[in-house]
Amino acid sequence: MIVVTRATTRLLVKPEATLSPLLELQGISAYHSTPKETAQAVNNVSLYMNRGEIVSLLGGKASGKSVLLKVTLGLVRPLAGEVLLDGKAITLLSPEEILRRGVSAVPHVQEIYPNLTIEENLGLGAYIRRGRAAVRDDMQRVFAVFPHLADRRHQRAGTLHGGELQMLTFARALISRPRLICMEEPTKKLAPQFVEQVLDKIVEMNALGVTIFMVEQNAELALSIATRAYVLQGDTLALQGTANDLLNSSVNHQVYLGRTA
Repeated sequence: MIVVTRATTRLLVKPEATLSPLLELQGISAYHSTPKETAQAVNNVSLYMNRGEIVSLLGGKASGKSVLLKVTLGLVRPLAGEVLLDGKAITLLSPEEILRRGVSAVPHVQEIYPNLTIEENLGLGAYIRRGRAAVRDDMQRVFAVFPHLADRRHQRAGTLHGGELQMLTFARALISRPRLICMEEPTKKLAPQFVEQVLDKIVEMNALGVTIFMVEQNAELALSIATRAYVLQGDTLALQGTANDLLNSSVNHQVYLGRTA
């Protein structure tokens, strides 16, 4: 299926999403606060994503986007509600157990080890894989998606900058063979010349069959590659729909997406 977005001139070839939900958040209420983060809360929020989709979760600062992502990854326990993966509850599982079930993360803060090489950083992402041969095969598979990293595999990660670091973060999430990757504001603080590259890589990973759950504050960028989107306002779900529907509605632009048509 070919979808031409209105936010950019990118032509996207999207895999057909199946109708069976891969992930469901049912009636989630949660609160999270740390000394370094603004307190966030959500109240009775439900959403789902089918296999093969790119689903964006939009909203302003402190709208609850990040706390929903943390609930999905097992980093925050909800006060109410359930998280289902393939129809089975994962609400009380640890982050490692959720990772082993095929849910990987690209966090907002890039957790890269600067004194290790690119290859060594990728090896950390493959720790749940068993057997050297399997890890070696996974490494080659990931380098095929990120050839620029392959050329510099023995270089220290601390020498990378901006979009290159984000590519390494993507590659490390991909090496664990995930079914779902949860991303938190993947384009934030990137120079404009890297933003398009990052978006294209997200689409490429999705084309490999990986479902993408992307939290993003920049609605226009997120909708340019998304299949569907949800919009949080306050602590509740204000809007949901296909990316094209949200982009084409002048009311949505003004009230929920923070811009005029």
